[in-house]
Amino acid sequence: MSQYRDYDFLQPGEVVLTFDDGPWPVSTPAVLAALSAQCVQAVFFPIGKHSTWHPDILKQVIAAGHSVGSHTWSHQNLGTKTPQEARDEIEKGISAVSMMAGTPIAPFFRFPQLRQTADLKAYLAERNITAFSIDIDSEDFRIHKADVLVTSVMTKLKKAGKGIILMHDLHKWSAAALPEILAQLKAGGY
Repeated sequence: MSQYRDYDFLQPGEVVLTFDDGPWPVSTPAVLAALSAQCVQAVFFPIGKHSTWHPDILKQVIAAGHSVGSHTWSHQNLGTKTPQEARDEIEKGISAVSMMAGTPIAPFFRFPQLRQTADLKAYLAERNITAFSIDIDSEDFRIHKADVLVTSVMTKLKKAGKGIILMHDLHKWSAAALPEILAQLKAGGY
């Protein structure tokens, strides 16, 4: 919704949990454990480079049945790159995640820092790859306390009533906040 207002497909009370920037030791497995404990599926947008460093963790995400897209090779702002450099960053990321996964991944992509251009959106469309935006930014890149993170996410969600939530599975505080976020989502009827 923050970028694609014409494509609001969620009904009131529906939430899509998304995790960017993994896979990462300790924190990604903790996220997976929290999701498993509540029988919740999520969408992961791993960085290609991180996938080559931690393919076993990426395979854990896939084995748990979560959707896996891609988030470029090295998380660079594609808006500052030449068109060819940006396409190369996208393709190298997709290739690395697919190769390390050992299985086809979902045709989902999230722009680093949500920085996109019309040309890159068109490029993804030509490749039949869906660009994911967000409705609720957990801001876990700046909020490093699990309890504050829970309050932030739930306050924004209550105001919006639904949405795609952006979190990052490489942050230990995000992993620590997730069990309580999931509990509050369940208690709130989401």
